[in-house]
Amino acid sequence: MLYHAPSAEIRDAFHQGTNRRAYEMLGAHPCFEDGKRKWHFCVWAPNAKHVALIGEFNHWDKSQTPMQKQYDGTWEIRLPQETLWQNVPADGCPTYKYAVWGADDVWRIKADPFGFYCEVRPNNASRLIDLDGYVWGDQAWMDKRAVYNPYRSPVNIYELHIGSWRRHEDGSFLTYTELADQLIPYVLEMGYTHIELLPVMEHPLDMSWGYQVTGFYAATSRYGSPHDLMGLIDRCHRAGIGVILDWVPAHFPRDEIGLFRFDGTDLYNHPDPRRGEIAQWGTMLFDYARGEVCSYLLSNACFWLEWYHADGLRVDAVSGIIYYDFCKEPGQYLPNCYGGRENLDGINFLRRLNQTVYHDFPGLMMIAEESTAFPMVTAPTYLGGLGFGFKWNMGWMNDILSYIKLDPVYRKYHHDKLTFSLMYAFNENYILPFSHDEVVHGKHSMLDKNPGDLWKKFAGLRALYGYTMAHPGKKLLFMGGEFAHFIEWKYDDQLDWFLLVYERHAPLQSCVKALNHLYRSTPALYQVDDSWNGFQWITANDSDNSVVAFLRTDQEGKALLCVTNFTPVFHPIYRIGLPFGGTLNEVLNTDRVEYGGSNQYNAYEIHAAPGAYNDFPFWADICVPPLSTVYFTYDKILPPPPKPRQFTTLSAPVRRQAASGLTKPTGGSRKQSAK
Repeated sequence: MLYHAPSAEIRDAFHQGTNRRAYEMLGAHPCFEDGKRKWHFCVWAPNAKHVALIGEFNHWDKSQTPMQKQYDGTWEIRLPQETLWQNVPADGCPTYKYAVWGADDVWRIKADPFGFYCEVRPNNASRLIDLDGYVWGDQAWMDKRAVYNPYRSPVNIYELHIGSWRRHEDGSFLTYTELADQLIPYVLEMGYTHIELLPVMEHPLDMSWGYQVTGFYAATSRYGSPHDLMGLIDRCHRAGIGVILDWVPAHFPRDEIGLFRFDGTDLYNHPDPRRGEIAQWGTMLFDYARGEVCSYLLSNACFWLEWYHADGLRVDAVSGIIYYDFCKEPGQYLPNCYGGRENLDGINFLRRLNQTVYHDFPGLMMIAEESTAFPMVTAPTYLGGLGFGFKWNMGWMNDILSYIKLDPVYRKYHHDKLTFSLMYAFNENYILPFSHDEVVHGKHSMLDKNPGDLWKKFAGLRALYGYTMAHPGKKLLFMGGEFAHFIEWKYDDQLDWFLLVYERHAPLQSCVKALNHLYRSTPALYQVDDSWNGFQWITANDSDNSVVAFLRTDQEGKALLCVTNFTPVFHPIYRIGLPFGGTLNEVLNTDRVEYGGSNQYNAYEIHAAPGAYNDFPFWADICVPPLSTVYFTYDKILPPPPKPRQFTTLSAPVRRQAASGLTKPTGGSRKQSAK
């Protein structure tokens, strides 16, 4: 990425919060001067008294290479490439930092906030790299993405943490390249449409999972170089797999190497701790009232989309951006100018972010992890919304998981947890997540959330996955859930893949695979996720049996019937009402023996019979296995369309008389006039 001197307008845009390519202005970039290759360094530190560039080339001596302060609070220097490549490490990427003498008269050694590459932890210096060095091969994917409509397409996301999906036998990490070799065939076989990577931005602590970011522009060096990460995404695209990156624009850690008190002041966060930090997490909150902070984050989002070809961003902790009282008790936050708890600057930033991304990168997905009931998260900004494409449905997730934990005997008393989600299912564009947060910190694995013996645990999990796949909304499942990882997720070890040699885990994995492929091949399950046109209750109130049934319908009217039994009670004959005549044919049953079930199924075509049942004009008797979800194709016989109404036209004289009030037309008078 060659450096080009920014115009005054570009510099002003950075300070105003509207520069979405600030990474071209700040950071370290190659350039040419007098026919020689040099490197230009620029860092924003307006309150610093002195800034120096340090590295191997000058033996980390802060007195040798002072930088020059510009009128807008940035510091710059340009050095020949041969100078910087003195004492270069074996990987050929020189390291550097900024020595900052702050406004508080304290020297701080800082990594480059716009650095594209870092040393492998525990070292933390920035590294010089030219991102232009990677040659992409995914043009066909990018062309297709430009016209992609995710709202009418299947979106089934496999969420994973690179460091713990798989590891080498000695416990070391897979590289980005090695991950591509193993992950891509697996995702293709399982039938997922996208992968979502927990944060791949540089972070010092493994146990933070990537959410304590110190290098917002740097792909973590744990797994390889920035070009290696580009290669992973490139290969995913060429295989037809989308890649979503987890992005953390709400907060940053206190690590001395990072953004914290960068120039001796609270530069990136609000100085008042009531607005500037999350004590519960030990992190600092970005100050969205500062234009430079907004440009930093806006540019960062666009950077990952443009330079790494990411297909979307899952924006972490959106509630921490839109509310001052996020993770705080009353009295611990400073209200806005109207006395409310809303962060108006944060809300405006999110709107500007989404407007920019959707304008510049058509076909992408901006996904909000928003855990409150803030309205219109996925509504367009011109209607007053935040402008996201999708929102995680946290309410549905909490309800269904709390329901699943109940003994089946007591589920009938909490039937509303199954049905309440349809009261708001179409208020936003939702993704249904079973994420990493739900399988840690004593919450149990997806399998272990289900009560009972092993058979009931596995059957209950299969039923849950089947129900989820049919519920309106796009899908997300965290790694390990697809083969019933028995214990909670461990960030410091690979998944327990050895479980697949046991009799129950591989069949459940086969069930998830079948569900994924059915979802992708059945438009009724994804085309109309945002309105009642794609959903109809068949059985919503059978709390005694804990059974629900509903139809999903595509844009052409083709329907799929989903029936879920959340108890271990077998119903060999279960009557349902149907809106039309026609036939039902079972297409997937989570109780089949190949999935580890008891093999109770509907072997033959079922014909709907005329007769009123549950307010429907037709009925059918089906077999509903214990703790199962069953799908049926529904070949409807639609009634003939109503005959068009016929109207008799009045003759001209009568029309004039009627208009003048001389005649009051009736059915009879119309006939006479017609004669």
